[in-house]
Amino acid sequence: MSGFIRPSRSDVHINKPLTNISIAFLQSSDKFIASRVFPNIPVSSKSDAYFTYDRGEFNRDEMEERAPGTESAGGGYDIGNATYYARERAYHKDVADTIRANADTPINLDREATEYVTQKGLIKREVTWNATYFASGQTPGSIWTFVADGDDTPTPPATFDPTNASNNQLQFWNQAASTPIEDVRLMKRTVLESTGFQPNVMTLGRPVFDILVDHPDIVGRLDRGQTPVGPAMANKAQLAALFELDEILVMDSIQNTAKEGQTAVHAFIGGKNALLSYRPPTPGIMTPSAGYTFSWSAPFGAGADGMRISRFRMEHLKSDRVEIEMAYDQKLVAADLGAFFNAIVE
Repeated sequence: MSGFIRPSRSDVHINKPLTNISIAFLQSSDKFIASRVFPNIPVSSKSDAYFTYDRGEFNRDEMEERAPGTESAGGGYDIGNATYYARERAYHKDVADTIRANADTPINLDREATEYVTQKGLIKREVTWNATYFASGQTPGSIWTFVADGDDTPTPPATFDPTNASNNQLQFWNQAASTPIEDVRLMKRTVLESTGFQPNVMTLGRPVFDILVDHPDIVGRLDRGQTPVGPAMANKAQLAALFELDEILVMDSIQNTAKEGQTAVHAFIGGKNALLSYRPPTPGIMTPSAGYTFSWSAPFGAGADGMRISRFRMEHLKSDRVEIEMAYDQKLVAADLGAFFNAIVE
């Protein structure tokens, strides 16, 4: 393009201090949960395959008695594979020379630019996580195998079936007759019976969390001292203890969905949904998980989460550019290791 000057290789600098600022920002911002629900796997290749296993082969009773001098019963299992592709995403902010010249502490401009582009990266990763795992309007099998819908007239317990969209209704949790404790226990048991693994993490949209902490059944159990010490007021740790989970995560992140120049329209990214999922303590080759994030850590300067910050000169703009790059793929690995509550509050 005429008049456009590309930075040379010597002009580009992967800025370690700015990357550290960005990483600190990522780790300290608990409003964003995309990096915490499922294990992160740093990968050296942008795309590759990983092994998959049929849990049914592991859960079958096939051991037999054997007579002296005879062969033991034996068998095996098939190994499949799936692929990931860590797509690159990037965003930048330019710091003009005239602005830098008037700044009392120039390093703050680079820090502010880093925090600004990091916020954009966090929002993008949260939005893609939401679309991959937490999208509203799910039906059984569309993303997760087991799905329950919030409803005014729920399915009778005797016929409730989270694999059948016509019989998978639960009472909205904001209604007095609802039973969220029993509902969570039922869905945990459903996953456990199907897979041998019990969900240990629950992700809640902020509206759902606010309903649960005030739900009379939950407050009543806390008030009667049936959970660890604390007042009759629920928080994330007490909810996790009550539901017998390792962790409760709340999607407090928001985004402005309006175009530039239009009136801002802010809304929670997570909506009115909830997700129960299994997350292993440590990821591994034969370790099941509802999902994994594959982060491409090979590019020079990239961290384990596939993120790096660059600063380079844009001479034609008389500016320094601060740019964030992130390369990751959020993969649903085992659809039957998650149970989704779709629009569980009104």
